[in-house]
Amino acid sequence: MNILIILIPIAIGLGLLGLVAFLWSLQAGQYEDLDGAAARILNDDEELPK
Repeated sequence: MNILIILIPIAIGLGLLGLVAFLWSLQAGQYEDLDGAAARILNDDEELPK
């Protein structure tokens, strides 16, 4: 039971760290152009060397 005194704050801290990282990625604009990235991989604009 004593291990819960250590594990519960660690779990809460990791959860808060994940939440902060998610909110930071929202502020940085990581989720603004999801369709553009999916379509960009299909474009073959570069010519291959012969």
